[in-house]
Amino acid sequence: MLNIKVLGGGCSNCKIAYRLIEDVSRELGVDVVLEKVEDMQEIMGYDVMSTPAVVINETVVHRGGVPSRKIVEEWFSKM
Repeated sequence: MLNIKVLGGGCSNCKIAYRLIEDVSRELGVDVVLEKVEDMQEIMGYDVMSTPAVVINETVVHRGGVPSRKIVEEWFSKM
C-alpha cells in the first residue's frame, strides 16, 4: 500500500492533483492511503516552496503544479 500526501494550501490546483491521483489509483487498482496536507508548517517540513507537491512514502516526487496523468501512472507502475 502506498501512502500519498498532496501538499498545498487548498488551491484549485491542489484539489485537481488530489482528484487525479485518486482517479488514477482507482482505475489502475493501486491500493493507496491518500491524504491532503494543508498545514504550512508540515508542508515546509518537506522543503517544499511551491505547491501542489506530492509525497509518496515520505519521498517528495513532485513540486509545483498539477502532475500530468502520464506522470501519475508512471509513479504507480514503479511501485
